Amino acid sequence: MDLLAALPLRTPRLTLRPFTPEDTDAMYAYQRLPEVARYLYRPPRTRGECEAVIAVGAAWEREGDRVLLAVCPVAPAPGVPALAGEVSLNLRDRRARQAEIGWSLHPGAVGHGYATEAARALAGLAFTTLNAHRVHARVDTENTASVRVCERLGMRREAHLVENDLREGEWGDEFVYGLLAREFGG
Repeated sequence: MDLLAALPLRTPRLTLRPFTPEDTDAMYAYQRLPEVARYLYRPPRTRGECEAVIAVGAAWEREGDRVLLAVCPVAPAPGVPALAGEVSLNLRDRRARQAEIGWSLHPGAVGHGYATEAARALAGLAFTTLNAHRVHARVDTENTASVRVCERLGMRREAHLVENDLREGEWGDEFVYGLLAREFGG
C-alpha cells in the first residue's frame, strides 16, 4: 500500500495534506497555546517540538506509526488561518487493525465544522486505504467540542475513564469513543 499516493485528501471545503518544514511556524502558532494543549495530554509545544513532529513522515507499517495531516481550508473564512489545524491517525495495534484518531485546531478555525469534516475524511482513509477495523478517539470529558465531533462521526461512547489523567495537579476524566469499519457512514 502506497500511503503517500492516497494523499492529499480533499473534501468540498478542505485539503488535508502532509506537513512540510515550511509549516513549522503555522503549526507553532496554535500548538504553543495553552488552550489548545489543554485537552492534548501534554504541555504546549515549543517551536522545536513542532519542527520535530513535522520531520516524522507518514507511515503505516508498525505500531506507533502515524499519519499527520495539515487541515487547510480551500477558501478560509475571515480570521481563519490558511493552516487551520491538524488531524492524526495513529496505528495502535497492527494485528487487530486498531487506530486512534485525533484533531487539533487553531482557535481562529473553531466553529466552522472543519474538525468534523477533516476527521470524517481521515476516518474514510483509515477504513478504506489503510484497512483499519476500528478507529477510536480519547477525549477529555470537559472537551465538549470534541465530544460533538465524535458523535457527528457516528462514534459510540465505549468508556468513561475516571481520574485517569493528571494535569497541573488536577485529575481529569476521559471518554473513549469507537467506530467499526462496518459502521462508518462516510
